[in-house]
Amino acid sequence: MDKHYYLVSQLPYLFFDRPALIDSARFLAEAEKWLAPSELALLKKIDVSSTTVQKGDLPVVRAFKEFEGNLRRELCEWRKAQKAHQDYKLSLFPLSLIKDGNPLTAEKNLMLLQWQAIDEMEKDHHFDTQILVLFYLKLQLLERLAIFNKEQGLKKFKLYTEMEI
Repeated sequence: MDKHYYLVSQLPYLFFDRPALIDSARFLAEAEKWLAPSELALLKKIDVSSTTVQKGDLPVVRAFKEFEGNLRRELCEWRKAQKAHQDYKLSLFPLSLIKDGNPLTAEKNLMLLQWQAIDEMEKDHHFDTQILVLFYLKLQLLERLAIFNKEQGLKKFKLYTEMEI
């Protein structure tokens, strides 16, 4: 536990709307210096895109996966209702979050929801393995956000909508 203080205290603060001052590879390399091999192995298995709860998942990993799974289910139900020209009342977020703007804006809004869920979980953790997991989840979100290319995304979206007609 004492080594967690050193590692956590040297990590930069992450902001959703700004590039990270550290990348995943550097974070994991630094974590390797301070963490037990078992903790590092747990950390390396973290994937912001995963929704499958595994035996041995830490409580924050389980909570994030459950949040992500619920978010995806709600989006799926809303999309099904849209296709069937039916109404569907969203419970996890306002409709404007995905309806206003373009698909890139909607995706960023959903990522911000994920970020806010992680923020909530951070309140209960300070210098433990779980705060490192939450940091790593945020780092993965920022790295995903950094690779978005508006022009290429619009091209793919137009191709997709043309195929659907």
